[in-house]
Amino acid sequence: MAIITVKDLRKNFRVSVKRPGLSGSLKNFFNRKTILVEAVKGVTFKVSQGEMVGFIGPNGAGKTTTLKMLCGLVHPSGGELLVAGHKPQSRNTSFLKDITLVMGQKQQLIWDLPPLDSFYVNAAVYGLNKQEASKRIDELAAMLELNDELVRPVRKLSLGQRMKAELLAALLHRPSILFLDEPTLGLDVNAQSKVREFLSKYNKRYGATILLTSHYMADITSLCSRVLLIHQGSLFHDGSLDELTLKLSPYRAVRIELKEPQPKGLFVNYGQLEEFNGCLVRLLIPRETLTDSITSILNNFPVKDLEVCDPPVEELIGNLFKNPNY
Repeated sequence: MAIITVKDLRKNFRVSVKRPGLSGSLKNFFNRKTILVEAVKGVTFKVSQGEMVGFIGPNGAGKTTTLKMLCGLVHPSGGELLVAGHKPQSRNTSFLKDITLVMGQKQQLIWDLPPLDSFYVNAAVYGLNKQEASKRIDELAAMLELNDELVRPVRKLSLGQRMKAELLAALLHRPSILFLDEPTLGLDVNAQSKVREFLSKYNKRYGATILLTSHYMADITSLCSRVLLIHQGSLFHDGSLDELTLKLSPYRAVRIELKEPQPKGLFVNYGQLEEFNGCLVRLLIPRETLTDSITSILNNFPVKDLEVCDPPVEELIGNLFKNPNY
């Protein structure tokens, strides 16, 4: 059963075009010129209850705009939206209790107060009594491994500790749908791992639906079995990362370590030569000829080690973003 339904979603913005310099400012004041920017162009997808879905794309692709429309912060220019049975733009109370939005570059905690004080303010906003609020704070703090940090001023916490506290504040009302926009932004490797571990636990314990945007592919690969890839405002892919890899690359990467150097020209007929350094060779070989090519390489060269893998998904997606013809 779909808890999020998006059909032909569109969002256009009117953007002022300012000419440079003081004269440009004066001309703009009396004769403002605008252009229409299509941020989201007919995006359609559904998300089922309890799914963890990665929402990826380059800067400016329309990810955050889509999340804001799903939360009701931005009204769509066209299309249909339904989240937990509600139209987000209505922003009614029952809808707001069902969702939360966490943005890695924004904060809701009060800078000079301990997180605990902000938590109780949030609890009061959502109508939780002190006993229930305290129970939920203790439960989430244990999952996030927050202890003394709860009673220190927010300004004294590390970035990773603040992000954990932000997550606790956002989840105190126990929402069924989480919209997470770069929740690990700027965190070190260990802090990223802790946040991912927590999100996985929260999803399993409460059956929450999570739509996650991140530029760190480790977040997506470790948490999401399904990804939505938005490119230039349009949905380019909806499916698994493996399917995306097949879609973006008809090749497999083959790394060969030789016992002794071989002439470079002997390898060019097997596929695209990506790297050649004496005894080390890296090829991109078409999937349909992979078995025959490897058999031939093993029979004709002094192979010490051979490894076959898909090209890194980060590399494939990066190439997609660079290519304006997609």
